[in-house]
Amino acid sequence: MPTYDFPQDLRDAQIALHRTRAELERFASTLPWSAEPMPGWQSEKQLHSEYRSAKPDSPGYTEEQRDEIARLRKWLQELSVTVTVHPFWQTLGGSEVVGARMALKHAHEAVEDQVV
Repeated sequence: MPTYDFPQDLRDAQIALHRTRAELERFASTLPWSAEPMPGWQSEKQLHSEYRSAKPDSPGYTEEQRDEIARLRKWLQELSVTVTVHPFWQTLGGSEVVGARMALKHAHEAVEDQVV
C-alpha cells in the first residue's frame, strides 16, 4: 500500500473527526430511545418464539441533551468538510484519491504503533 505525506492539519482534522464521532456515539448511547416523549410499547409474540420486543416509556431528551447532540453533530459536520475539501486532495491524481483517503483514516494507527 502506498504511503502519503499528509499535512499535519489534515491528519489532526481526521483524528478529531474520529474522536468526535466516537464521543457522539458514546453520548447517544446514554440517551432515551426517543428524542420526544413517547409511550413505551410491546410487540406481539412472534411465531415459533417467546421473544417480544419492547421499549419502556421515553421521557425524551432534556434541553441540555439536545444542545449537546446538536453541538457534536455540528462539529462532526465541520470536521467532515475540513477533511473532504482539504487542498491536499488536489495534489493527487484522480485514481489515487480514494486510496489516499482510506490511508488517511488509518494514518493515526501507524503513529500509535511507533509510540508503543
